[in-house]
Amino acid sequence: MFPFSRYLFSFVLLVLLVRLCDGGPWVIENKVDLRITNDLGTGADLNLHCQSKDDDLGTHVLAPNQFFEFRFRPNFWGTTLYFCKFWWGGESHWFNIYVEKRDTSRCDSKCWWMVGPVGPCLLDRRFGIYSLCENWNDPQFEGSSKKETGNDAARVYNDSKYLEGNEKRGN
Repeated sequence: MFPFSRYLFSFVLLVLLVRLCDGGPWVIENKVDLRITNDLGTGADLNLHCQSKDDDLGTHVLAPNQFFEFRFRPNFWGTTLYFCKFWWGGESHWFNIYVEKRDTSRCDSKCWWMVGPVGPCLLDRRFGIYSLCENWNDPQFEGSSKKETGNDAARVYNDSKYLEGNEKRGN
């Protein structure tokens, strides 16, 4: 039994070293606060259904400027993914609302999104505005202006209404 425990110790040590070399934080990840606000601007309710591989957060209906918020701890392997389906009126879209490798450096523990008709915008904590805008993950990006950023196409908002103080809790 002694050789088995030596192999187990070596495996655990190897995993920890790989995790540290990968640039990830120590063993225990901080919790992420993820908020999604209805910013459709048309007075329409925003329906959403979010989930990960392990957690189904159910369906929620957000009135204009209302938000849905949840907290989670990213997994040890750095592969946490939450995705959401959004629909209102005759529109239906989906988006990967949290991708650990994409979002760890962008929002750390506070990932706040404003969802508008052409896609979601993430709060840029450096400037306090919702300027990190993305396209829907749909096959076609209709109605959005695209700017080539290297790997993906992203939209850019420069609108003062996306200031952080704009969030309102729904009734």
